[in-house]
Amino acid sequence: MADHTGEHEKHHETESVIEKITEKLHGHDSSSSDSEDEKGIKSTADAVKAKIYRLFGREKPVHKVLGGGKPADIFLWRDKKSSAGVLGVATAIWVLFELLEYHLLTLLAHILILALAILFLWSNISTFIKKAPPKIPEIIIPEDIVLGVASALRIELNRALAILRDIVRGRDLKKFLTVVAGLWVLSVLGSCCNSLTLLYICLVLLHTVPVLYEKYEDQVDAFAEKVEAEFKKQYAVFNVKVLSKIPKGSLKDKKLA
Repeated sequence: MADHTGEHEKHHETESVIEKITEKLHGHDSSSSDSEDEKGIKSTADAVKAKIYRLFGREKPVHKVLGGGKPADIFLWRDKKSSAGVLGVATAIWVLFELLEYHLLTLLAHILILALAILFLWSNISTFIKKAPPKIPEIIIPEDIVLGVASALRIELNRALAILRDIVRGRDLKKFLTVVAGLWVLSVLGSCCNSLTLLYICLVLLHTVPVLYEKYEDQVDAFAEKVEAEFKKQYAVFNVKVLSKIPKGSLKDKKLA
């Protein structure tokens, strides 16, 4: 309880320092000597902000972490119509294929048959009732959306490959254990549900977790800092009691043998 109170006071003191520095920035007079003081105050503010713990060592805003652009706007509900549309379409697909056990080819064929039949009949009936035939809208997928999604996927894949490369080198045991635990959880989820349900769950999480984290990032980061400190403490105990006792033979001994 004492640790919790101390960490809360520490976080509160940091926020108060930032607020005081911000007030000084707004209340400062615009003169030549004051400009140097403002630079010093800004550098102090940046140094104080850098000391604040952020989840996974994040330095950029959540919008930039998600790749920026249209995909980030959709995941963070900046464009509510697009976000609701993507989530609604994904939900409809999941309901059709999982709950109603529809098949993809059957669904596409039925949709095309219905659309073609309606447009064909409408075009022919319009000549008898002397009305203009239906105008078929030209549907074009915007290039920026496709490029934004591809760029975000490329960044995440490159980051994942870099992590796997470091793990294969065997230099970071903690990262290795973390990835193994994550893959094990993924295997458990895969045994409980199929790929489509898993993808739908991931999409729902992308539409909820980032926007909630952006709204409550200070509280989440403070809690994550405590969790990380506790994890490091337990890992240190595990390292002393288990890992340090594992015999490690040198390469030279193996070559001589």
